[in-house]
Amino acid sequence: MPESLANAVAAAAADQAALRSSQLATIFAETGTLASAIPGYRPRAAQEKMSEAVANAIADNDTVIVEAGTGTGKTYAYLVPAMLWGGKVILSTGTKNLQDQLYLRDIPTVRHALNVPISVSLLKGRANYVCHYHLERAQANGRLASKQDAAWLREISRFAKTTTSGDKAELAEVPENAPVWQLVTSTRDNCLGSECPNYKECFVMRARKEAQQADLVVVNHHLFFADVVLRDTGMAELLPAANTVIFDEAHQLPETATLFFGETLSTSQLLELARDTVAEGLSHARDAVDWVALGAPLERAARDLRLAFGRENARLALGQIDADPRIREPFHETLDALDTALSDFVEALESQAERAEELEQCHRRALELAQRLAAWRDDRIAASPVPAAEPADDAEGDQTSQSFQTSQPVQPAQLGPETVRWVEVFSHTVQLHRTPLSIAPIFSRQRAGQPRAWVFTSATLSVKGNFTHYAAQLGLDRDRSLTLPSPFDYAKQGLLYVPRDMPPPQSPQFTEAVVERALPLIEAAGGRTFLLCTTLRAVQKASDMLYDLFAERGINLPLLVQGQASRTELLDRFRELGNAVLVGSQSFWEGVDVRGEALSLVIIDKLPFAPPDDPVLAARMEVLQKKGLSPFAVHQLPHAVITLKQGAGRLIRSETDRGVLAICDTRLVEKPYGRQIWQSLPPFTRTREADTVIRFLEGLGRGEAPASESDTDSE
Repeated sequence: MPESLANAVAAAAADQAALRSSQLATIFAETGTLASAIPGYRPRAAQEKMSEAVANAIADNDTVIVEAGTGTGKTYAYLVPAMLWGGKVILSTGTKNLQDQLYLRDIPTVRHALNVPISVSLLKGRANYVCHYHLERAQANGRLASKQDAAWLREISRFAKTTTSGDKAELAEVPENAPVWQLVTSTRDNCLGSECPNYKECFVMRARKEAQQADLVVVNHHLFFADVVLRDTGMAELLPAANTVIFDEAHQLPETATLFFGETLSTSQLLELARDTVAEGLSHARDAVDWVALGAPLERAARDLRLAFGRENARLALGQIDADPRIREPFHETLDALDTALSDFVEALESQAERAEELEQCHRRALELAQRLAAWRDDRIAASPVPAAEPADDAEGDQTSQSFQTSQPVQPAQLGPETVRWVEVFSHTVQLHRTPLSIAPIFSRQRAGQPRAWVFTSATLSVKGNFTHYAAQLGLDRDRSLTLPSPFDYAKQGLLYVPRDMPPPQSPQFTEAVVERALPLIEAAGGRTFLLCTTLRAVQKASDMLYDLFAERGINLPLLVQGQASRTELLDRFRELGNAVLVGSQSFWEGVDVRGEALSLVIIDKLPFAPPDDPVLAARMEVLQKKGLSPFAVHQLPHAVITLKQGAGRLIRSETDRGVLAICDTRLVEKPYGRQIWQSLPPFTRTREADTVIRFLEGLGRGEAPASESDTDSE
């Protein structure tokens, strides 16, 4: 390009950038567009700066990573430029709850303020929509586990006749985790597609069609990556048409992408296949074979594989299994038996498949699962990935089993040579995983091709403003990033407390010491506490101790514990009670927003380092060591910092919130790397004196202003 032409192009681009900046200044001004239309709106410089960065990325079909501290207003910051200049926009969030919040509240608010005629669609995974076919089958079957399930089924039946979306989130009368939902929704495995007699009325198809026609489509990360791998979620046609892709809660992407770019087979899938085959066989070819007898060996073999392990949940690399004679022989024997049972099942079903489309589909599923098992057993074979179905919003890897779905084949080159085979054991299922050690090459290939804007944003993406770790995981350019601080005055609004004289985190007495230090703080705060633990075992031990201590000392505070109810129910009760103590694990470290006096104290038991014996982490550490890098500095430490920032972010949610963040791990102040960690946290006033914390919390209870930094023992 001639220099004169290049200069003209650059000048035009600069003029356009200046025009966009001027428009955004008007929109975000104190008396501007948003302030005029949204009650209580207040301008924030960081919000406008983020909006400019997103607008520039859209204009240049570029990528930008934005860490926006709590209170920045990042949702409006990306929605404004997306609605004005984004073209076809895909907005992906961390959870279905956030999807609903965006679709029902934030997007309508901004669209009304800007007065732009854009159409918006909400798209979820198929398991979120009532399936007419499976609803009718469940009603005809009549075999339900309880009277409660029967009552819920009647509610769902009435709902299906009146709803326009079929989205189960609209039916509050039936809990989202009710078992009956599995009977009335479809998976990729058991969906009949265009062969379904209810295809024209299908809620999933209707949602996909609306998404095709919408200007802005709200999805979640699981659905986005399922599409990248499966091309079966309705996104297959959406992504090529998109001009802009925005990831909110983008800190979750590496883990979600790893899950979907890997390969997984679970015994739950095999049990579901056997049950579906028996049901379809009895419906369409009752007298052809003894269907119950046909499915029984596969069900038995799948259950026997789970029995090869002890009672405890576990995550084990294949090498760990082979090194332990107590597990090695039972595991490989039951795996051989499962292989044989699945092969026999495929062969028996082949002769019956032509009797009905439903049986043909079961046969195809069985063939795919047999391929997965063969691929996992022989690491030289590249199989199709089997990504997880989207978990419930409170699902947690170390607590709940997740069902998995099969997929269309992916080229072997997509996985690459560096993978690890491992086994995850839950209370009722076993999952066989093959996981890529780096998803950066895979994700980079997916982003290549048609030019479009990519926006990655969250409150926690960097370590002291350094994006190296996050960018490396996804193959992004760390220099295309910016950090925007929170507008909150953390030094005045809160304290960071690290107690003295704590035992080492690995000590058997550690959780007891945490509870002992926590109890006087909980009393001073009048409840209003989150106690966040890094393991479920610690959750159970801490809650048991608190129950006993509350009873012994006559402390009349409600105690809520993860597992008693769904996360949503527990949080609703916590907010309503106003003086509760909630003990939880990873589910409550992020995506939780409790504003005001209901939450004044967040206690974190220890720094959230991933266990070094985790099979995927161990394999990644080994690769880093071979490259001459420090696994701790390059991977473990930055990952722990980002996770800790999420937990710390639960405390101060508005300009008027005040409280204490207590981290009971003395490594934060005693280890050389501790400074890097606490300097990445919000700039709370710091103290190690319990008395200072108790006075602060008691002052909050009396409505007093927080202590200034000079009144505390900051170090």
